[in-house]
Amino acid sequence: MAHSKLKTSVDDGIGVVTLTDPATLNAAGLDLMAELGDAFKAMAADASVRCVVLTGEGRGFCSGANLSGRGGGIGGETPDPEGPDAGSALESVYNPFMSSIRDFPVPIVTAVNGVAAGVGCSLALMGDLIVAGESAYFMQAFRRIGLVPDGGSTYLLPRLIGKARAMEMTLLGDRVPAKTALDWGLINRCVPDDQLMSTAMELAKALATGPKSLGAIRKLIWESLDEEWAAQLHAERTAQKFAGRTEDSREGVLAFLQKRPAEFKGR
Repeated sequence: MAHSKLKTSVDDGIGVVTLTDPATLNAAGLDLMAELGDAFKAMAADASVRCVVLTGEGRGFCSGANLSGRGGGIGGETPDPEGPDAGSALESVYNPFMSSIRDFPVPIVTAVNGVAAGVGCSLALMGDLIVAGESAYFMQAFRRIGLVPDGGSTYLLPRLIGKARAMEMTLLGDRVPAKTALDWGLINRCVPDDQLMSTAMELAKALATGPKSLGAIRKLIWESLDEEWAAQLHAERTAQKFAGRTEDSREGVLAFLQKRPAEFKGR
């Protein structure tokens, strides 16, 4: 699939997906979402990819759904006597993609430049590690168009920053600057704008040179948001069986005994 609204690259185990529609601040219309789905599917199938970085080109990370033109994603294609169905594209496009990111096999770093609004905010928060430039901001803008937060925001926000702040973000729809987002625990790093990608790539390198078990770790953390104590203990036990049989685990133990840095291969 040819990409017109994003570009991808893979180097030294790090896959980079860059949204490239700066004229719309990388609005996530149906066309861009289709390209994103294709890009992440290809990354997941590439055994050399051990971490993925998602970022945006220009002045914004992602300004939310594209409300004009064919990239819209608001409203259904099938006529409804009760009016347009603003949730149909969520069911068919956005939600399946978000679920695929949640279940992705390797860690994801999001590098947030400028605005991350609406579903763009949701995309940013799907990172396992989230880095934002100082000029970046996060906004739940749905109230401005009479809609509700989507893309998993009502799931993520209360778990990341608590009910009170989640309510503030979604009911008021105000901008949350990157520095505030860091103070709230919404993101992992807030750095000068000119250091955004270097910081994101530094984190990505640490992940891409890590052991095979990192994929299992992210899976455990994501699933823990829904699990009870006993079920999570069992999940850890199952994952530990898998991790303990990897080449990287054997290398890690040997390196520890030999008092040298481990050289993980992602196997």
